[in-house]
Amino acid sequence: MRTKTAIRMMAAVAALLIAMTAISCRPAETEFTFAFLTDIHLQPEKQAPDGLKLAIEHVNELEPDFVLTGGDQVFDAVDQGYERADLVYKLYLETIQLLAMPLYNTMGNHDIFGTGSNSGVDPGHPELGKTMFATRQAKSRYYSFDHEGWHFMVLDSVQPTEGGSYRGGIDTEQMAWITEELNALEAGTPIVVSTHIPFISVSFQLRDEPGEYRQRGLVMDNGWEVLSLFQGHNLRLVLQGHLHAYEDIYFRGIRFVTGGAVCSSWWDGLYNDLEEGFLIVRIKGDSIDCEYIDYGWEAVIEEE
Repeated sequence: MRTKTAIRMMAAVAALLIAMTAISCRPAETEFTFAFLTDIHLQPEKQAPDGLKLAIEHVNELEPDFVLTGGDQVFDAVDQGYERADLVYKLYLETIQLLAMPLYNTMGNHDIFGTGSNSGVDPGHPELGKTMFATRQAKSRYYSFDHEGWHFMVLDSVQPTEGGSYRGGIDTEQMAWITEELNALEAGTPIVVSTHIPFISVSFQLRDEPGEYRQRGLVMDNGWEVLSLFQGHNLRLVLQGHLHAYEDIYFRGIRFVTGGAVCSSWWDGLYNDLEEGFLIVRIKGDSIDCEYIDYGWEAVIEEE
């Protein structure tokens, strides 16, 4: 009996030591920050390069782990010939080198090259459409990356239509890719999605007719279908652009944050009273904090 009791005590002590070791070896609570810069609309006019440099200076001072953009990095590529598109792309890529941390870009409608009705670009041009973005700003028009146990999915939500316009939505190729990505994720992995055109919004609903949303390409026309793919997965945050509005919507456990605009009213001052700015997103454990940063730019209104 004493031998059995001793064995049980030794087993209990061993189990306790194993548990204590496991606790001490657990990683510290995940904590990191990143910046979300959307709707930069960089152009050589309106002193926009100086504005972006000031925004970058503030980002660098905050020392986030990385920067994620929300689309419309340049103004404009879609309705322009190659010379202008090449100019604004090179200006963006040169200026953004001032960032002191990694950068991930999202496709915006103004980042598409030469598909507008006024561009005059040859349909056979090798960088036509989304190719210019994919080869210069990102490895693909949609992609993913991981950081500190969080999975980031960068989507292409701009789908060109006949006549040189576009609609907001996710195409079937991406729908299949999203499904594959989610199936490969470890259960419970927290997910962040970046999209230019929003899934949902309230800003235009408060000012215009809600029925015009999809017709005008202000929100995705198949947003709920896309979101249904994430059922059973841990989608925590959707970062949105396009509207030059700052919104923070919480619905069914997901935060949808529209990140304002670095250029506000296309470098002409406030847009609907919103300052030029960007988001700082702070992740700590399971919590998400988003703060809109006014980086201090004052528009210079040129006299005609």
